[in-house]
Amino acid sequence: MADESTCAPLTRASVVNAHELIKSRIHKTPVFTSRFLNQLASTEQAGSQRPAKPILRLWFKCENLQRIGAFKARGAFHAIEKLKQEPSWLENGGAKKGVVCNHAQAVALAARESQITAHIVMPETSSPVKIQSVREYSASLILCGRFEREACAAEIMAKTGARGGGLLAGTALSCEGTGIRVYGAEPEFEGADDGRRGFLSGERVTHVESNTIADGLMGKLGVLPWEIIYERRLVDMMYAVTEENILDAMKLIFERLKLVVEPAAAVPLAVVLYNEEFRGMVEREAGEKGWDVGIILSGGNVGVGRISDLFARK
Repeated sequence: MADESTCAPLTRASVVNAHELIKSRIHKTPVFTSRFLNQLASTEQAGSQRPAKPILRLWFKCENLQRIGAFKARGAFHAIEKLKQEPSWLENGGAKKGVVCNHAQAVALAARESQITAHIVMPETSSPVKIQSVREYSASLILCGRFEREACAAEIMAKTGARGGGLLAGTALSCEGTGIRVYGAEPEFEGADDGRRGFLSGERVTHVESNTIADGLMGKLGVLPWEIIYERRLVDMMYAVTEENILDAMKLIFERLKLVVEPAAAVPLAVVLYNEEFRGMVEREAGEKGWDVGIILSGGNVGVGRISDLFARK
């Protein structure tokens, strides 16, 4: 489903066309702001040797409120809609396709609505919330061990050339030629900041093995996302934050925006609030006018038990 030879050109126009194809299937998610978070982001952070004081106005695009709680619903519906345009598709829905992917819930939902059977392979260690959701969408679910999953995934990724970084790459494409700057956010724990390290070295990092709490960001950047993000220079820079930063940002989102998000969704806000390299850059370049910063919150698939465990660390 990510064969570059059959894909539309990787351009802003293709993103707009893709949205037209799926807009009847997805939610138009809201954009929130917070006076408190704007003030906090524009205040010097204690504990820094050279604290920056940028002027920031934050706008939160709530993809945690998208169908299945994440932006991945967009890609899954687009993949299924494109599949239905293939000659092998039976109009009565009789064709059955196997789908093996890490955005399991999204594919399961999109397949069910098109009366197609999705065969989903997930690791046994997946979130119970996500496993239950896939089952409720009537997909054929196969649970596998970690190493079986990795061997299977390696074969699939070798054929498709895609993996992590899809949201960042898609955002960068949609902003191409608009004058909007795009920045990436990652956890730094145990080398999960492969995008940032790749930016600094000029080469894509091909191996990542991290147990960061932001499990949605553990995978390495894929070949196609890397091409968009780095080789085409559509992303200005990547920034990383600590596990503590992520939990602090997650707590603020819960308390101030009244939104449920998983740790990966809190990483961009953590960069804005706690990464002094990013904050110093904004202070220098934005000056007294400040910047309006859009933050994509995706996703919201986290159970109450998981939330309790995370904050018990604090």
